[in-house]
Amino acid sequence: MSQVPVFPPLMTGLAAGPANPFTIACDQAERGTDAGLIAWSVSPERLRAAIVLAPETPLEPAMAGFIACGVGMQNALGALVPPETAVHLDWSGGIRLNGAHVGALRVAASENDPGEEPDWLVVGMELTLSLPPDCEPGAFPDRTALDQEGCGGLDPVHILEAWSRHTLLWLNTIEDAEGRGDLHREWEGLAWKLHYTVTVASDGTRIEGTFLGVDENFGMLLKTGDTTRLLPLSSLLEDV
Repeated sequence: MSQVPVFPPLMTGLAAGPANPFTIACDQAERGTDAGLIAWSVSPERLRAAIVLAPETPLEPAMAGFIACGVGMQNALGALVPPETAVHLDWSGGIRLNGAHVGALRVAASENDPGEEPDWLVVGMELTLSLPPDCEPGAFPDRTALDQEGCGGLDPVHILEAWSRHTLLWLNTIEDAEGRGDLHREWEGLAWKLHYTVTVASDGTRIEGTFLGVDENFGMLLKTGDTTRLLPLSSLLEDV
């Protein structure tokens, strides 16, 4: 396994060791670090990383960076895993391998007002490489790991490097309307349970409805009964 990841130009790595890369990236962003910093950590059980972004738009449209990071992960895995392996994305950040959760994305920002421009946006990701030794396969049917899906031979640092490359490509596309449209179409083709019944968390409660699609800022259009409601992507922001 490679020891130190090689990132594209304008991206720099920061090894987090056993610490949480998401927490470190948020702290570095608050201190004014440049965009493109990737804090990362690899253990036998999981790969974790977080990237610092510097949006130049109000928060709600800037949340497209979260989507770009998710599509970047799907593209990275799609290029590395066996061709019969299905990789999908939950609207709320979950990463699914052959239908089961294998990881997740999370997001935080310096600003939670959808109409204000944030100083920074941090997107974190986590992948389960292997299940704990005391976890029996099949005990949690909605959870899996790369080694449970025939992907145990993948070098997690190679996954991290591929994620950075694919994510950078998508981040560059969202600077104009045409590129955002391309990201929209790519993401809808990867969305888990699009047009099906889903359950999502909103304002501390769980809501069930039909996932109709997303708006121009990737907010979820959820039909509950005769009502269609919009769940903005900024509702996924975590407090840091």
